[in-house]
Amino acid sequence: MPTTRLLTAVLLLGVAATTAMAAPAVRRPNVVLIMTDDQGHGDLGVHGNPILRTPHLDAFSRQSVDMVQFYVSPVCAPTRASLMTGRYNYRTGVVDTYRGRAMMYSEEVTLAEMLAEAGYRTGIFGKWHLGDNYPLRPTDQGFSEALVHRGGGVGQPADPPGNTYFDAVLQHNDKTVKSKGYCSDVFTDGAIDFIDAHQRDPFFVYLAYNCPHTPLQVADRDYLPYKKKNLAHDQFPAVGYPLRGKADQDETARVYGMVSNIDDNLGRLFAKLDALKLTDDTIVIFLTDNGPQQERYKSGLRGRKATAFEGGIRVPCFIRWPVRLQPLSKVDRIAAHIDIAPTLLEACGVAKPTGVNFDGKSLMPLLTGQADEWPDRTLYFQSHRGDVPELYRNAAARSQRYKLVQTEGSFGKPMESDPVFELYDMLSDPFEQNNLANEYPDILAKLKQGYENWIRDVGGTRGYAPPRIHLGTPHENPVVLTRQDWRANGPGWGLTGHWEVQVAEAGTYDIMLRFATVEEAGATAHVTLTPATDDVQARETNAWDAGIPGACDRHTFRGVRLGPGPARLDAWIARGNESVGVHYVDVQRID
Repeated sequence: MPTTRLLTAVLLLGVAATTAMAAPAVRRPNVVLIMTDDQGHGDLGVHGNPILRTPHLDAFSRQSVDMVQFYVSPVCAPTRASLMTGRYNYRTGVVDTYRGRAMMYSEEVTLAEMLAEAGYRTGIFGKWHLGDNYPLRPTDQGFSEALVHRGGGVGQPADPPGNTYFDAVLQHNDKTVKSKGYCSDVFTDGAIDFIDAHQRDPFFVYLAYNCPHTPLQVADRDYLPYKKKNLAHDQFPAVGYPLRGKADQDETARVYGMVSNIDDNLGRLFAKLDALKLTDDTIVIFLTDNGPQQERYKSGLRGRKATAFEGGIRVPCFIRWPVRLQPLSKVDRIAAHIDIAPTLLEACGVAKPTGVNFDGKSLMPLLTGQADEWPDRTLYFQSHRGDVPELYRNAAARSQRYKLVQTEGSFGKPMESDPVFELYDMLSDPFEQNNLANEYPDILAKLKQGYENWIRDVGGTRGYAPPRIHLGTPHENPVVLTRQDWRANGPGWGLTGHWEVQVAEAGTYDIMLRFATVEEAGATAHVTLTPATDDVQARETNAWDAGIPGACDRHTFRGVRLGPGPARLDAWIARGNESVGVHYVDVQRID
């Protein structure tokens, strides 16, 4: 190359380099999404609770935009599915909280996956509740760091026996670990460490506390200050819908201690963001997953967790982003869990992936005060027990002004009568005390028709075929099946049940059953695998059985040959005419 051209090239490269240094790429904002479990609208000082101490959350609310009419599902796993996908939970496979109905289809694209694709470091700390096994775990759905408990809560059937909120057995990046300390402290420590490690990268932290969900286990230092107080219903503001029955003051003291502990932990988290000088350009969202499980102060709202009344689905939602959002702002437009994912994508400058269809919409125009017009819309909510939603059961349709609600069949009870539709004017009657169903039949009919169209639409996405747990993959081997995810027979968790699985490849497997100790000989262990196929000839059940000696709590069927494909796996212990399901099934591919 001639000297003149070489010099010119060098100079141009220098100019380009100088320009690049002078105009660095704009860093995307960090995101911290905080959700608590069963904390109701009234479980905050800022919402008029005169006894509960939440100074950090109260201060945070004053630094935030307050979404004063924010809604979620009546129970937790459906809320979490909508939060992660921007879609109604019925589209995602999540229809309930247990018995195999709280697993999300792996084809769903999560907020973590969307942000990770844009260069975010992604971490979850606490409660996932959308699947414990491959390909449904948080690490399969976009999170590079995961410190979580299994199932719907610590101490539930997905956990090892005896697990508690103190020194809990958890899953860290799919490995079982024994933590040290109280669960909310442990999850906060994990989030803080993650932020510290990735302070120079854009990060997404999903801090999903399992508190104050039952069991109400809490340290004395948090519990005793409230145990000493009078927590009777008449000690709280007599506003709105009256509290029912006699207060369980010990129960309330435990809940308040758990909430105060969360508040202290959030104080530590916020202080860390301040110390790292990350507060100004970090979007922090605080909300809860549904209303309170127990009867206590609810800001006057009617109903509680598991109902479609306001006390079950209206929750706190504060959004702080100092460089963009005006503190002490209030937005009175209705919004919901389905809006969080599209809002964060717009705020972070991340395009929605091709093929992803949101039910929610970005709230950024409302948050920034730039929504000159915001068209009215109707939001829909429902909760039930069962594999397939039952039309009208415990459902609500909420427009900006009116709300249609039908709560027959709530709290897991079957519908014992024809549906009873109620209509409320939420502008004049936010506590749902004056039923206008007979006065405005046209409005009721319009909302009812909208709900019927909605339930057909969301059910038409994939139907309600169960998501399947994969066996024999290199991603998870062995696979531990628990009663959290079995399709149970009978009420509650069920005495027997089966798992819907996908055998990844034909191979040889060991299948270990773990069960309550059999004290005497004479019982028999059973396993069956039935292919899930329309081909009757291919539907032949493979069965294995073996006698169990006394004083035994497990049995392994070794060298079992399994064929590939979708199937139903059953495992039980029989004695005479009695059968009982096992607690765990460990399936390990050995070739």
